[in-house]
Amino acid sequence: MNDKEMKVEKFREANRSAKAGQVVFAGSSLMEMFPINKLLEERGDETIIYNRGIGGFVSRELLKVLDICVIDLNPSALFINIGTNDLSDPSIPISELMKNYDEIISRIEAAVPNIKIYLMAYYPVNYEAAAEDMKECLRVRNNEKITAANSEVKKLAEKHGQRYIDISSKLKDEVGRLKAEYTIEGLHINESGYRAIYDDIMKYVKEAIS
Repeated sequence: MNDKEMKVEKFREANRSAKAGQVVFAGSSLMEMFPINKLLEERGDETIIYNRGIGGFVSRELLKVLDICVIDLNPSALFINIGTNDLSDPSIPISELMKNYDEIISRIEAAVPNIKIYLMAYYPVNYEAAAEDMKECLRVRNNEKITAANSEVKKLAEKHGQRYIDISSKLKDEVGRLKAEYTIEGLHINESGYRAIYDDIMKYVKEAIS
């Protein structure tokens, strides 16, 4: 069993004791690494958020385990950030990513009526601050491609009558890159970066559950 499969099984088990009707975070590593429950605890905030992000997931992988990562929890609201790994793969066009993403949203809406879905803009990257072994990936997954993909995510949200949200402004430097001090290797966000956007995402969480 690989790392992704182990996480899916861990979530399957955790879902048995989860409370229905709460908020779910789903997606790949940028969602998995969001220390949302640590930050909630620090603030004394008792909002329940189940983080079901799985590092390395591409959109088609999330499609296969949508029940475990989202549907079985019967959430009232979903915050989703999926597709950055698709954008890193030159063999996956944005059109294929959006086809999968569209199906993900459609399946969730069919299974969980009245769910509020927040489709999150992809975060920027920083090629100049990247570790050497990341630079090849970031030639493919560059900020121009991310901007193009974000415009498609926005259209997808509009098509489904759901919300597109972009909470990345505090993460960006003066030329729109991911701030060097907020990144681990040019691509992933460190805890300081997540702290910078905590209040912005929680504004939408509170809106969703009000």
